[in-house]
Amino acid sequence: MKNIVIVGAGKGIGLKVAELLNIDNHLITISRNATLELDSLHTKFYQLDVTNNDIDILNDLPDVINGLVYCPGSINLKPFNRLTTADFLNDFNQNVLGAVTIIQKLLPNLKRANNASVVLFSTVAVKVGMPFHASIAAAKGAIEGLAKSLAAEFATTKIRVNVIAPSLTDTPLASVLLNTEEKREASAKRHPLQRIGTPEEIAKLVCFLMNDDSSWITGQVIGVDGGLGSLKI
Repeated sequence: MKNIVIVGAGKGIGLKVAELLNIDNHLITISRNATLELDSLHTKFYQLDVTNNDIDILNDLPDVINGLVYCPGSINLKPFNRLTTADFLNDFNQNVLGAVTIIQKLLPNLKRANNASVVLFSTVAVKVGMPFHASIAAAKGAIEGLAKSLAAEFATTKIRVNVIAPSLTDTPLASVLLNTEEKREASAKRHPLQRIGTPEEIAKLVCFLMNDDSSWITGQVIGVDGGLGSLKI
């Protein structure tokens, strides 16, 4: 049984990851807010914002951590001339510095596993230029660069670092973009496969990357995007 830490497990993709991994693993879940859905999984839970709170509360974690999944993200879509410095800093703090903080905190525990896996999240908007995505694409581009650098640095300690880059997925975070049938239909048609993604589809890839079957995969940015990042039809 593996010890796996999931940050951002309260809803959306993070919650689905927790539901799937909870079957055969010991989960430590972290979220800014407690939720009934997460509580029902009976994981070891910390109500914590890793970007703002003192993470010394995590000093009692198991000595060996086999996996870390960092799910927090943001969808801050604005015309470039309306984005403030604070917008860029907030997106960078939540998406990048939060990941840096928790990875640094857990690095000794991950090294002891001798085959640990770290999964971070980007977006298809890093690969495909999209209007109004300047702030979030900049932050997620930094995540991709961070992951590749860490994958190289940690390879000798057998810590794998990979990134999942989804397109629009049916989660609470994306609800404002999918709150009418017209919006859902228009979003689906932008993808070659003519639909939006589901949290379970993303979570299943996370499960694979946590599994020893993926032990020769590191430093990769894996698109789960209905073909949007690679195809033009």
